[in-house]
Amino acid sequence: MESTGFIAWLFLAVTLWFAACSEAYEFVVGGKDGWVQNPSEGYNEWAGRNRFQVNDTLFFKYEKGRDSVLVVTKDDYYSCDTNNPLVSLTDGASRFKFDRSGPFFFISGIADRCNAGQKLIVVVLAVRHKAHGSPPTPSPVPPAAQPPASPPPGSDTPAGVPPQPAGPSPSDAEAPAPATARSSASKVGFPRAGGVGLAIALGVSLLIGG
Repeated sequence: MESTGFIAWLFLAVTLWFAACSEAYEFVVGGKDGWVQNPSEGYNEWAGRNRFQVNDTLFFKYEKGRDSVLVVTKDDYYSCDTNNPLVSLTDGASRFKFDRSGPFFFISGIADRCNAGQKLIVVVLAVRHKAHGSPPTPSPVPPAAQPPASPPPGSDTPAGVPPQPAGPSPSDAEAPAPATARSSASKVGFPRAGGVGLAIALGVSLLIGG
């Protein structure tokens, strides 16, 4: 029984670890083209269609021994200087994980290819923390009631009866309701862990049974 309980606790711990990683995504740079000199879509155009966050990963696919990926500074990115990279990836199937927010600069390890446009800028979104609750907004004080106005001389409306409000103007009746805004900041990628809820439920059942 004790061994069953220990296995259940270990199972829950591993499951929770996967749950913490399940929000990370892996992006294949260049899609089916991979990391090449003349992709069908420019790399920065590709990056502009996606949203990157801390712990996401870039996957670079290229021909080992004939190309590489260098992580460089901003200045080296624009000058295509390959002499002082911050990180050098050379295995042909390289992964780079974002450990902070802000811009990252990637270039080909071959200067001529970099000058021909084989380079990439990725801007990782800042981590958003939950804001502290703001004090409630005080309710507006209703205006004091005004006595009904006396009708002007010659009016058929009896005294003390408020005049009827005019109906909506034709322009107001034809105005469409404002459209609901649609967010374009959705993530693109594939989660690395799924079925976390099912796994937790299974772990709890094992713990109870033990």
